[in-house]
Amino acid sequence: MPLLQAEDLILGYNSHVIVDRLNFKVEKGDYLCIVGNNGSGKTTLMRTILGLQDPLGGKILFGDGLKKNEIGYLPQQNEIQKDFPASVEEIVLSGCQGRCGLRPFYSSAEKALARENMTKMGIEHLSKKSFFRISGGQKQRVLLARALCATRKVLLLDEPVSGLDPQGTSEMYELIDSLRKEGVTILMISHDIDAALTYSSHILHIGAEVFFGTKDEYLKSRAGKKFLLSKDEEDQ
Repeated sequence: MPLLQAEDLILGYNSHVIVDRLNFKVEKGDYLCIVGNNGSGKTTLMRTILGLQDPLGGKILFGDGLKKNEIGYLPQQNEIQKDFPASVEEIVLSGCQGRCGLRPFYSSAEKALARENMTKMGIEHLSKKSFFRISGGQKQRVLLARALCATRKVLLLDEPVSGLDPQGTSEMYELIDSLRKEGVTILMISHDIDAALTYSSHILHIGAEVFFGTKDEYLKSRAGKKFLLSKDEEDQ
């Protein structure tokens, strides 16, 4: 069975349907990019996968022993995250909360895991710094280290390069790709179609037309051709 599979999934709020009868699957080691226009249901899909929102119909199945609390999540940056009054180390450690159970403290192993992930993200020298006072690119590295404390299986990334300068964007994409090469399965929402086609193994396009398949298949599909044309027109 795939690591994650959607079967006839219906997404929306109350009785308002945004996405109808969505089917796709994610195998271990895949790099799935989720693309589509604003309001097409991309973030709603991620919230549903995480169990933060119930689907209106259909189901999401987990395989290979994967549980919802074993999925790391890097949300879009928002004002609360930018101004969060905590140190870098405290935020990274908070990714271990799912491992603590009823314990009101972090174990030495969890603290070691946080240090390991800060080192992996190149932010160990920032551990005592206020999250509020570091750059946007550093914030995203902190949040990625936090997500890695929650899991080494699957990462869900919602616009991880939003607000970053070109250098920070390139560095973040390379970090994510290095994690994929280490065996972490990646699901990423992105408006950057060029990056999606560069790094992904599969594309899920949701909107008026729905497509799921490899990136090569996407380039040949009607949904892919129309979306790429619209993006070209936006850039002109």
